[in-house]
Amino acid sequence: VQLQASGGGLVQAGGSLRLSCAASGSIFGIRASGWYRRAPGKQRELVAVITEGSGTNYRDSVKGRFTISRDNAKNTMYLQMNSLKPEDTAVYYCGVESILRNYWGQGTLVTVSS
Repeated sequence: VQLQASGGGLVQAGGSLRLSCAASGSIFGIRASGWYRRAPGKQRELVAVITEGSGTNYRDSVKGRFTISRDNAKNTMYLQMNSLKPEDTAVYYCGVESILRNYWGQGTLVTVSS
């Protein structure tokens, strides 16, 4: 199974983007799925996570602005990003933790201009 992230791009501050992470097939035994990001010169950080029970959690800096969701029928996870700020500029990655292994998608670049 492969993960394909998409939806990144260039947006002005205050704008919105929706990232998608599509899995090429079903993943058995998912524990949690999440979005991560790596800004230039910084380490990768967790942005948002959604558990198999649909619980969600966000890093403080994106609470109230980002929403993580998934469509199990489409094997796709989303990250709706509103009120984007220049500090949100990063390569965004999706990841899935299952009982057997972890899966990672390639990154999608989000650039927020001031």
